[in-house]
Amino acid sequence: MSTNDTLARWIEEENALLAGMKNGRASGFLSPKQISSMSGLEIMQAVRRGDLPSGPMAVTMNYMLMEIESGRAVLQGHPTEAVLNVQGSVHGGWFSSILDGAVGNAIHSMLPAGKGYATLDLSVKMTRAISPSVGRVRAVGTVIQMGRKVATAEGKILGPDGKLHAFATTTCMILDVNAD
Repeated sequence: MSTNDTLARWIEEENALLAGMKNGRASGFLSPKQISSMSGLEIMQAVRRGDLPSGPMAVTMNYMLMEIESGRAVLQGHPTEAVLNVQGSVHGGWFSSILDGAVGNAIHSMLPAGKGYATLDLSVKMTRAISPSVGRVRAVGTVIQMGRKVATAEGKILGPDGKLHAFATTTCMILDVNAD
């Protein structure tokens, strides 16, 4: 499949997902009660459907959850001029943000009800610049190890041409979330 065909398919999938969201793509936070009553996978599936809000960071940085399954998350982002550095390429903070989202969502998808997580460490390596003309990129996060107190995951940003733009690893602490 050509780069243009892949990009067109990604945009079509994004538009279909947005069209299917009965509540639109809302920005907001989950309550402790929601976290305590649903598994991480159920929460992430509800975010993907638009039944629960995306975090404000995802809306600000212009990326969204495209796929979610236990231990794996795919985010799709469209970097705009707002995230460019002085050289005209996408700032490293945008790379870090979308990768942190992908690896964090992958970990979140494996949590039982009543559990949350916090990033302890995120290591990002950029291998290729991104400009807004790329159209879309995808960040794929995959859990490496899931323990009771600590989880690790890895992620990568791929362009529609299949080229690697960055990769990351994370370590997250698993937390209890009280519904009170």
